Amino acid sequence: MSEFRPMLAQHGFNEQQWRVIRVLSESGAIDQTQLAERASLLGPSLTRIVANLSQRELVTQKRDEGDQRRRLIALTAKGEATISAILPQSQTIYASLEKHNGKDKIAALLDLLEEVTQAGKAS
Repeated sequence: MSEFRPMLAQHGFNEQQWRVIRVLSESGAIDQTQLAERASLLGPSLTRIVANLSQRELVTQKRDEGDQRRRLIALTAKGEATISAILPQSQTIYASLEKHNGKDKIAALLDLLEEVTQAGKAS
């Protein structure tokens, strides 16, 4: 993350906010529970992050019409434009990491991180 932090700060984001908007960009509208899980965040942290991103008009929150207990979170047009503007820099950083460490090592690291994340959820 040391490679990403300066880039994110330059755009006014922290790591957790970036994870949230990346997940939303990849998944579309999603309920808050699934978003917390996919972004590896605790519910109270996600609530604060979504409130901040909503205030910045980057995400919207609405009740699920099929289940009024669920809240669906989605990127706004401004959120989509923001991630589109940042993504090329992010991809350049990923490419540099891959070049210096090798594609296989990066893939192995991501697999291990996923395994650790899943083990943490099981306990």
